[in-house]
Amino acid sequence: MQSDQSTGSIVARLDRLPPSRYFVQLVALIAIGGWFEFYEFAMPGGISLGLTKSIFTTNAAGLLAWNSFASFLGSFFLGMFVGAFLFTWVSDRFGRRSTFTWSMLAYSIAIFLTALQGSAVVIDVLRFIAGFGISVQLINNDSFIAEITPRRWRGRYMAFSILVVLTSGPVALLLSWLLVPYRILGLDGWRWVVIVGALGGVVVLFIRRNLPESPRWLQSHGRHAEAEAAMQRMEARVRDELGHDLPPPDPHHAEPVVARGAWIEMFSPVYRRRTIMLSLFQFCQTIAAFGFITWVPIMLVRQGFAIAHSLAFTATITLLAPVGAALGLFFAERFERKWQLVGTAIGIGVFGLLFSQARTNGSILLCGGLVSLCTNWLVAIFHPYAAELFPTRMRAQAVGFTFSWSRISSILVGYAVTFLLAAYGTVGVFTMIAVAMLVIVLAVGIMGPTSNRQSLEVLSR
Repeated sequence: MQSDQSTGSIVARLDRLPPSRYFVQLVALIAIGGWFEFYEFAMPGGISLGLTKSIFTTNAAGLLAWNSFASFLGSFFLGMFVGAFLFTWVSDRFGRRSTFTWSMLAYSIAIFLTALQGSAVVIDVLRFIAGFGISVQLINNDSFIAEITPRRWRGRYMAFSILVVLTSGPVALLLSWLLVPYRILGLDGWRWVVIVGALGGVVVLFIRRNLPESPRWLQSHGRHAEAEAAMQRMEARVRDELGHDLPPPDPHHAEPVVARGAWIEMFSPVYRRRTIMLSLFQFCQTIAAFGFITWVPIMLVRQGFAIAHSLAFTATITLLAPVGAALGLFFAERFERKWQLVGTAIGIGVFGLLFSQARTNGSILLCGGLVSLCTNWLVAIFHPYAAELFPTRMRAQAVGFTFSWSRISSILVGYAVTFLLAAYGTVGVFTMIAVAMLVIVLAVGIMGPTSNRQSLEVLSR
């Protein structure tokens, strides 16, 4: 029994572990923390009609107009940009488990306070703080899951985590559909939708007790005794579940470098191409994700649908989000992840343009559902793909930098949609989305490396 625990390096022993319920449980716990963050992504689309009725406006306004719905979206994404660009290094420095906890608490407190405010300025400031906490959390979670799962099933486990978190979108929009048109216990319905998102801070306090620190992270920081203890606990759980000894580790497994990651390293010849590719990808993928889901209710109302019908359509379309993630889970290790990203980007562009021409209930639901399906399939694949392309010593920092470009586009897309919707209607909005998807096809297709079933240490050489 002892030999399968102590022979071989930490990462070789981790990568040789077979699939088990234990890993499913670990990934699910981390994903539950991320569930509330993705709830926040979907929520603005659901509560937009409530906000624009009482506090914010959708009329064209300047960049610093605090009472515009674009500023409501932009302040959140500005906070995410600051968190991703400047502070994801804390995960590489202080550990995945502790970062998981404090970032979630910061988000939850800010969101709860948002639900109690009536000032557009105060709401925008609190949304900035919430975005800051969420961005650090999201990058940390991707790094966390990538490092604690075996290489042959890493893509599936990470896609499973996205499947879990994407169930939050339908919940957010279903609650919006049920609550936004009404006033309950003296509070507008949209405020109750926001309060649900703040419950993550309570949940995370219970989750963290069952999470180990990443053995890879501990080893890369020279904390070998702690890494060994964490690895032995993981091996014991898997071995007890399987009821037999574990397979031997690969004696030739590459090892992580024990060093502190430097920000500038992502621009070295080894990683520069990946950094550029992921930055282009992140900038463009958000144009589809938030240009579509967040603005669909407003676009449908502009086309003559009633508020209740608009929210019903949006909730129905978003129900396909977990289906898209399930496709990502099914195909994660069957086809190269880079080509799945290319294929789903093509689907988003094509089905988005068809949605802009749709006028009947059936065509709106069909085309909108296909856009949602492709978008969430893409999301389920790019999270593992981005997290596996950089070494442990700088994984969160590098992924955070590339992710920060998505926050820049998130800030700009609200204003762009406002202009295009007023000037050119839904056709203008979805033409912008199609162009963004073309950039993804070219960037990932030309510059993206293959990654399936390779160890993190080999991928980051």
